[in-house]
Amino acid sequence: MSSLRILQIVPALSLVYGGPSQMVLGLAKALAMQGVEVTILTTAANGDRGQPALDVPLGKPVFQDGYRILYFPCAPFRRYKFSVDLLHWLADHAQEFDLAHIHALFSPVSTAAATIARLKKLPYVMRPLGTLDPADLQKKRWLKQLYGTLLERPNLSHAAAVHFTSTQEAKISERFGAVTRDWVIPLGVDLPSALPPITQSTVPHLLFLSRIDRKKGLELLLPALEQLAAEEIPFHLTIAGTNPQDPDYEKSILDRFQTSCLASRITLSGFVSGPAKWALLRSADLFVLPSYYENFGIAVAEAMAAGVPVVISDRVHIWQEIQQSESGWIATCEVSSLTDQLRSALQNQTERQRRGQNAQAHAQTTYEWKAIGDRLIKAYTQAVTLA
Repeated sequence: MSSLRILQIVPALSLVYGGPSQMVLGLAKALAMQGVEVTILTTAANGDRGQPALDVPLGKPVFQDGYRILYFPCAPFRRYKFSVDLLHWLADHAQEFDLAHIHALFSPVSTAAATIARLKKLPYVMRPLGTLDPADLQKKRWLKQLYGTLLERPNLSHAAAVHFTSTQEAKISERFGAVTRDWVIPLGVDLPSALPPITQSTVPHLLFLSRIDRKKGLELLLPALEQLAAEEIPFHLTIAGTNPQDPDYEKSILDRFQTSCLASRITLSGFVSGPAKWALLRSADLFVLPSYYENFGIAVAEAMAAGVPVVISDRVHIWQEIQQSESGWIATCEVSSLTDQLRSALQNQTERQRRGQNAQAHAQTTYEWKAIGDRLIKAYTQAVTLA
């Protein structure tokens, strides 16, 4: 068949919304490099607390890395990243594409986009971004049950496929009674052309690099590290991240770290990206993310790609891959378990280095964008053929 024409639809691309949305850019680039015609539809949303919208052209294509992005204003419901203009554009141009890949459920613009695609006979794939995880569904539980049953169930039922990024995510996800065809295809890591050199410190450098969010397990990490400090186990922790969406929580949890016995062992670096992020990763001896739920864990994959072994919870859904490849240590979401795993990792430099090498090798074979692009092109082609 001729070159595929694929729409990627995502509510927002701003960095304030974290890695899952940003991954659409890596995906689009990987597809474009293999001859797929990719258009991203998104909004100029830049935070839900009154921040100004992204300074981008609206309704006009922005070309980069072989694909194009169309940004639309959030109106009339700015808070929910809803855009009537985006939906009008989709309804007018749906027939120009072979398939739509829609990212995020429980987002009004994504929900409406799937409905329009169905009405316009445009095959579509849905990527939940962890929104079907039972732990995530506990937030606003009754509203999500109603929304899911009335609005997302028909979208899931009629989707060409549902794109999960790990076997565990697919296994536990709620479908609201819909029968779905599932794809399990991981996300990729955008490596720099050359990794910065490894930098070493006199004590093990422990790195938390993620959004400062309630689900990330910082309340578990604090007492675990307090216990290790009491045992006089050496380490220094860098917390790299922010949360413009919930600054009150960010301030409260970071204040707890700074007023604890760990104060002299902590660096708060704020949000880092680009070369600074990779330099920070290459300075780390150990990466930690004890999340309560995480459908994939972009930051974990990036740490692995940088050669850093990881300590994660068994709620980060790629934990089985990490266990099987011996790329890190796996804890439950309990302080005692996290303490034990961190102790084992911090006290054994040789094992950290071995698992770091395993992590990098696994990331290079599993989270490489070209291979992921190949898999998606095959899946897209099959979905279009069967439509």
